[in-house]
Amino acid sequence: MSDLAFSSFTLIGVDAIKFLQGQVTVNVEALAENITQYTAICDLKGRIHFGLWLKKNNPEHLEIVTTQDQAEEFAKHIKKYGAFSKMKLEETGRVFPTLNGSTTDFSTTQTDISVWEIAAIQTGQAYINQAIEHVFQPQELRLHQREGINYDKGCYLGQEVIARLWFKAKPKAWLHVIQGTGPAPAQAEQLNKGVQVVNSAAFENGYIALVVARPDALEELDVTVLALPESLSGDVARPQ
Repeated sequence: MSDLAFSSFTLIGVDAIKFLQGQVTVNVEALAENITQYTAICDLKGRIHFGLWLKKNNPEHLEIVTTQDQAEEFAKHIKKYGAFSKMKLEETGRVFPTLNGSTTDFSTTQTDISVWEIAAIQTGQAYINQAIEHVFQPQELRLHQREGINYDKGCYLGQEVIARLWFKAKPKAWLHVIQGTGPAPAQAEQLNKGVQVVNSAAFENGYIALVVARPDALEELDVTVLALPESLSGDVARPQ
């Protein structure tokens, strides 16, 4: 039984896209309508504060889903930073996830979240909840390979740090999926120096997990490194 739950919001108004453009890592103006895109709001250190599933219904109406444990904090954040914007944020209730290829869709139809959780891990769909806010940088989670970061869109929270890492450096560790024995490790747990858990779930008499890790550090663990989808299996560094 999973402890995960999700809350849905609407953000409606003439300033909705302009406001989000200065908050999230994705280019909201360029988003296709009615397609769910995972993205993030970062802190000033370039680490992910909120993970968001974002869907643009039209230029003045967006749907946003967060994990339920981040919902209250997320609403406060939007109301604080968007106090002078012509838009309104409303929480619309609990929603349930369904895997849709390389993304996730949400509806009020109840689904088995434990099944989604395992499928999300297997397909590299790392997600942020309260347990790991302010821990990981977007590039470490391969968010750019999920089209969740745009490096040319202009300023947003944490943009200077995130852009510097992309254009002038490279993460020392990045997202992998592993399978191991024993109980599932806790989020943010260090399995050893250089391997930190993002998401995990019980799976086949053991566990499956997404970890941010140095490849050499994974070799020191008694785990199996599984293949990610091709779109997420390449180098996380900027192509030269």
